Amino acid sequence: MNAVLSPLASLRLTLVGMVLLAIGAALSYGNPMTTSVWVLVVPMAFLAVNLLAAIITNPRINRRGGLLTFHIALLGIVVLAALGRLTHLEAHVELVQDTAFSADELFDDSRGPWHAGDLDKLVFVQGPYTVDYAPGMVRGLTHSEVRVPDGQGGWERRVIGDDRPLVLDGYRFYTSFNKGFAPLLTWMPEQGEPQTGVVHMPAYPLFEFKQDNTWKPPGGPEIKFWLRLETGMTEKAAWVLDGQKAKGTLVVNSGAERVELQPGETVKLPGGQLRYERLSSWMGYKIFYDPTLQWLFVTAVFGVIGMSVHFWRKFGARLPAADTIKTGSYSATSKGVRYE
Repeated sequence: MNAVLSPLASLRLTLVGMVLLAIGAALSYGNPMTTSVWVLVVPMAFLAVNLLAAIITNPRINRRGGLLTFHIALLGIVVLAALGRLTHLEAHVELVQDTAFSADELFDDSRGPWHAGDLDKLVFVQGPYTVDYAPGMVRGLTHSEVRVPDGQGGWERRVIGDDRPLVLDGYRFYTSFNKGFAPLLTWMPEQGEPQTGVVHMPAYPLFEFKQDNTWKPPGGPEIKFWLRLETGMTEKAAWVLDGQKAKGTLVVNSGAERVELQPGETVKLPGGQLRYERLSSWMGYKIFYDPTLQWLFVTAVFGVIGMSVHFWRKFGARLPAADTIKTGSYSATSKGVRYE
């Protein structure tokens, strides 16, 4: 058996696998949608086979308990990392205040071919949020309120942020710099039922100078919107972005007509009427899922323990015991310090 496995345990193959893994990592940097997950999984599988062959055939590894434990843990890390890439999910979503999460709203969706989570079954509702800013427009902590089912027919309030994710069934939702405002509008056509929805404005305050968007209602012409905001934003002092305290005047342009609306006001346009209900806000989330994370941590701990045991057995026995060290006294002479 060793005759078959020994060639697979070659250090030259290890070097080849490391080079392939480095190339795969470079191609996968930034998680581009056009790069297949296999550019990482194949090199990791190659290295796993190489390492397993080394564990079986090399007596310097399999006959030393600490070193064997370390290499088995290293093998486990490689295998788990490969499984993690095959089952992972990374995506983004934008949620308007008082709306529920929907898996249909994901964008920048990158997931492994073996991903089989229940993302479409997750339930939570977006609440209000605040973001702290330091002088110089330096973004600080984000406090985003969400409501999740408490299992008793009610809702549980949670506050999450960039470093305090909402964790549901292994999915981790992190707030991001991507956030902004969304006017809530009702279109009342001349014929048909009224329709209510929101128009997402660009991220704020990143695009504070460009809060505009367009929308074409059913049976009506395209409408151009511009939102003039009052949020208390200042570049020279600390301030808090609070969507509930913000005010927004909605500028409506349709054809040659230009109208400024306050919440609750209505304007008559070709094909129907448009009512500006109120100003809402939206929060952007980064979604991350990897079921191997906890197992990776446990495996890494065993690897550290194994290597510690190995080095203790190798070098600890060589350290002189405290009661075998000879003691003496020092005396100063014209030629320096002498030990007696």
